[in-house]
Amino acid sequence: MKASPGVGRSYAKALFELARERDQVDDLAGDLGAIGELFAREAELRAFFARPWIAASAKRAAAAEIATRLEVSPLARDFLALVAGQGRVDHLEMIAAAYHALQDEGAGRVRGRVRTAVSLSKAEHAALAGRLGRALGGKHVVLEEVTDGELLGGFVVEVGGLLVDGSLDGQLARLRYRLVHG
Repeated sequence: MKASPGVGRSYAKALFELARERDQVDDLAGDLGAIGELFAREAELRAFFARPWIAASAKRAAAAEIATRLEVSPLARDFLALVAGQGRVDHLEMIAAAYHALQDEGAGRVRGRVRTAVSLSKAEHAALAGRLGRALGGKHVVLEEVTDGELLGGFVVEVGGLLVDGSLDGQLARLRYRLVHG
């Protein structure tokens, strides 16, 4: 079955609300990471849960055993068993991504990516994140930095729906457009 983003968000929202009620939001994020890493690494495990002829009860039991061996919280264990029993293990990656988005939103945090011609210093990285945070209404911006040898200079930042092109390439393209189109 193909994973559906809507289903992933629904599970993530329910899980996030439970975790928030129990004050386990951050701990559960770590547990989801451990579970996700295991499933990403083990193709045979994914294949087991994808087999439709295996009973839901057997999948729930196997999922609970896996969670116990991973030493995750009881909430993560029960959630994995539920997802396995419902035949939604193929949605785990989407569920985890949606959960982390809800966690960031709850913490007033946004994630973005900055492409630079050369690596930024820690001070430059912090200053850029701070300016973006102020532009986004005081949110805390967490930037993933990628060095892009194709850029002539400057940076390109993508945060949510916001794109900031402070690259030399972008400036030259805008100048070229103005010269051609007046």
